[in-house]
Formats: sequence, structure tokens, C-alpha cells
Amino acid sequence: MNAPASSEPIASAQAPHPGVHCAVASPPRRAVSALCEVVQHRAVNDRYRLLTVAAPEAALLDAAPGQFFQLLCPGQGQGTHFLRRPMSVYRVVRDAGHLAFLYKVAGTGTQGLAGLAHGDRLDVFGPLGRGFRLQADWRHVVLVGRGVGLATLAPLAEAACAQGMAVTAVLSAARADYAMSVEHLRGVGAEVIVVTDEDGSADPARVEALLRDLVGRKGCDLIATCGSNRLLAIVRALCRASGIAGQVALEQQMACGIGMCLCCVKMFRGAAGVEPRRVCIDGPVFDVQETL
Repeated sequence: MNAPASSEPIASAQAPHPGVHCAVASPPRRAVSALCEVVQHRAVNDRYRLLTVAAPEAALLDAAPGQFFQLLCPGQGQGTHFLRRPMSVYRVVRDAGHLAFLYKVAGTGTQGLAGLAHGDRLDVFGPLGRGFRLQADWRHVVLVGRGVGLATLAPLAEAACAQGMAVTAVLSAARADYAMSVEHLRGVGAEVIVVTDEDGSADPARVEALLRDLVGRKGCDLIATCGSNRLLAIVRALCRASGIAGQVALEQQMACGIGMCLCCVKMFRGAAGVEPRRVCIDGPVFDVQETL
């Protein structure tokens, strides 16, 4: 049975802090707060874990690729752990009522998260933010990710394949066994290319050459990336030179997740010059050419 949700959806706040102008107003987002039961929690390898919870229909209905949830990790208030942790949606299985997160144990919050067992409850708030955008006439989408950025890109691959688009995923990792989602991506119909530090194929110059060859041979309508500033720089330059659309899901520390606290403000290129935007509500997905 799905876990209970709050009775009313909560629209993400829109008003910036007084005296601060943040460009790109976002429409209200349907978000819910819910206690979700853990239905599966396992180690993918010695670095990453996969957490699946039973979520209410309201949380699943509007969850889109690139959006995120704010998780209240166990141990809040202990040591330096006071705030919720933003985590990208990895999978939404609407028929089963399941929501999945793929994460790396890196700090106090995720260490608390790693202790959750089957049947435990996790407080989640979302979905939040602006996700990836697909155009119906696109034919080929290329994904370029590294680390947990691969988790953010997985739902985009699933959505693009479901719309009949060809998808090629270039997965960068320190070692081959750290390249998550390989079988899942292949299972939804994507072609997968794994590059690693171990064999030198993840070297930025080699990745750039690989992408240029791929775009030249197969064409491309969108390149989406997440998880590495070096990969973002490559994608931004290639998209600019080739006239290809590019989108990036930014990884950023957040506090409230709804645009009120201004913890996640970064500078972007806008029509009028450099301007501040809130990653949580104006993103976390942005056009690659807007990033600095």
C-alpha cells in the first residue's frame, strides 16, 4: 500500500527574497509532503546505493526527468545534519507506486539514509524544480554523465525512448563497475557507451572526439549532461559549434528547495547579461549556453 501524503498539494514558492532579483520566473509546481515506506534498499556497488519507496500517486503523477525531491534523512539535528537533502528522481514506476533514488554515501545525511531498512519510513517533499524538456520532432538524444549524474539522466533516456527517439548514453566513471544504470538504459532501448579513467577513455579530449564523431555520424537534436563540469564544458562548446540544443542538470547544495532561502543562487548568462537565478526553482535543468 502506498504511504500517506499530505491532504493538499503544495505549490513551490515563487517570490524571491526582498531586494534580490532572480530571473526566469517558474510556474507553480505541484509538490506533496509524504511519509513513504521503504520497499527496497540495496548496495549497487561499494560506492552507490539504490533506495526504492512506496510513494503516493500525487508525488508520482507530476514527477518528471530532471526534477528532485527533498529528503528528510534519518539523524536530522545530530551534528551538522540539519537540512533536507535534495536528490534527483532516478525512476518512477507508476503502476507499482514506486519512487527510486540512486545515491552515493558521502556525508552525514546520506549516511543516515544508508541505514534505512525495508519497512522504515522516509519523509519526502516534491517533486520540485524544472526538469528536462523534449521536443516531439527530435530524433536522436545524446546523454553524457558521470557519477551520480547518471541517475539524473536515466529518466530522460526512458522518456525519450518512450517517445520513439534514439538515445545514446555516454557514461563516464572511474571504473567500469561504477558506471551505473548500464543495464537499465539498455533495457529501455538506449545505446550505451562506457568510458573510464581506468583505461583512459574518459579523458576529456577523448570524450570530446567521441562525441564529435557520434554527432557527425548519427546527427543529434539534444545533448544532455550532468555530474561533471569538465563534461559540461565539452557539451557547451560542441552544442555552440554545431547548433545543437544542450541541457544540463546542475548539482547544487540546497536548503529549502522552493526558492525562498537563496542558498542555491548561481550566476547565469541572460538576455540582459549576467544575472542570478535560483537553481532549485529556475532549474535544476538549464540551457548549457546559460551556464558560466
